Amino acid sequence: MHTADSVLIYRQLGNRMSSASTSASDASSFSGYARKMAHPKSNMNIHLDNHFKSKIYTSSSPISGNVTITTQRDVRFDSVEIILLGVARTRVDGVSSPHESSHTLLKIPMPIPESSYPVPRVLEAGREYSIPFNFILPNHLTLNACGHRVDSDAVHQSHLSLPPTMGFVQGLWEKDDLAPQMATIEYSVKARIYKDPEMNGRPLKIMEATEPIKVLPAYAEEPPLNITKNDKLYRMTKTKSLRKNIISGKLGRLTASAPQPGAAFIGPDGKVASNTAAQVELKFEPSSPDVAPPKITSMSGKITAHTYYSAGPISSFPNLSDFNSGFSIERRGSYSTSVPVFSSPLDNITWATQVIQERRDSGYATESDARTDSEHSAPERSRRGSKQLHTKQARKSSASASASAPSASASPVFHAATLHVPIHLPAAKRTLLPTFHSCIVSRVYTLTLSLTLSPSAGSTASSSSTTLSLTLPLQIGVDTAGSPAHLRLQQENPAGLPSFEAAVQEAEVDEFLRPRLLSVPDVQFSRDPSALPGYAVHG
Repeated sequence: MHTADSVLIYRQLGNRMSSASTSASDASSFSGYARKMAHPKSNMNIHLDNHFKSKIYTSSSPISGNVTITTQRDVRFDSVEIILLGVARTRVDGVSSPHESSHTLLKIPMPIPESSYPVPRVLEAGREYSIPFNFILPNHLTLNACGHRVDSDAVHQSHLSLPPTMGFVQGLWEKDDLAPQMATIEYSVKARIYKDPEMNGRPLKIMEATEPIKVLPAYAEEPPLNITKNDKLYRMTKTKSLRKNIISGKLGRLTASAPQPGAAFIGPDGKVASNTAAQVELKFEPSSPDVAPPKITSMSGKITAHTYYSAGPISSFPNLSDFNSGFSIERRGSYSTSVPVFSSPLDNITWATQVIQERRDSGYATESDARTDSEHSAPERSRRGSKQLHTKQARKSSASASASAPSASASPVFHAATLHVPIHLPAAKRTLLPTFHSCIVSRVYTLTLSLTLSPSAGSTASSSSTTLSLTLPLQIGVDTAGSPAHLRLQQENPAGLPSFEAAVQEAEVDEFLRPRLLSVPDVQFSRDPSALPGYAVHG
């Protein structure tokens, strides 16, 4: 009985304590809410006009809005800063710790007139202040954005182009932009409130707000790359010897080659504006005339995005050199990922048989040279003997004949075919960034075309198939000329204010077409016969 009474007493005490604790918690929450209502928290927000989360800004796009400020108590300040900021960041894993670098690409301050500041410069509690701003996204960066040493003017010019936003992992894009965590490019509108220090020093930052934006600048088509044997990233030509099986003799040699395809373009909204196409040239050189060309069974293609990043400035085009050779010294890295674009069988390939033409002009030149040597070398024959000269002429004739005429074992014919391959960009599931090069981050693309073939058109299904692949450079640009955003911008701005580059170009054209006055100069020469001709005095 004593135990039951004790348990009952403990339960009642516990319920009372729990009720008291709940009441105290509710009272505390209410008092905190009351204090929050009585003294609202200091807040600083950036509001962009006509902005939404997935909106993309391109070259010459206006970025306008206002900064609102509210405080919970009177705050004294000295200045407000509103800037359009672009920063590239990289992280390279080192031996002991990762090395992080940042490079300020763009920093445009918004001038704030003195009339916008309150007098005195005190933010009163509970009052909302609004400061408007207006930026225009530039087409190019300033010269100060790239001040390091470069290998060529082309590299410097590329580094002055505005790079796009990069960083799907950081949440900057809704779809995968094929970029690694080690490289990001961020754009934002940033607002800060400063207070001057009492003593000499840096201004004290009181409040700060940031609004990120997505940037996809315009990129025009560049000239084709000059690919050399040192550029390991690309393979424009591939040759492979064909056999029926391992122990059989060679059926012939197949060579596939392709030039760089034209650039593919996306719009400023990230959607595909125009696709491109590749043209593959096939040449089969059989070992004998009765060997049929191989059967191309299928073809597939993939687009690979190559992202290069470095802790220090990049002085060359990373895709046209062995970029990773100085990784341990210069702290650099690369990241590649692929997206398949098509895979389809091929049935109707038309081979054209062509006859190898002999170079008869070389033979005529050899006979003429031999005749000339025999006519003008009589004194030499008397010294060296005719036998040595005859041996030299025989070697020259045989070498010329072997270079001009085909060998006896080679086939006098070859087979050629051309494949037209349309390429569609996978923009529905990926965010495709344009091809660009900046000081510490670069992005290029390659198009890999793989041909699956049987050694001969008459081979059986059990015959082993082989694959021949080409890796071509692929440029992706951003076209804003006929985009809906560009047309909407023209409607919003019917005056059509030109960009700085367009204004400079128009001024150069006006200067070139400016009328010129041509007249005979009024020059009178002295008739003094004693004066030298070169020192005649002009009238």
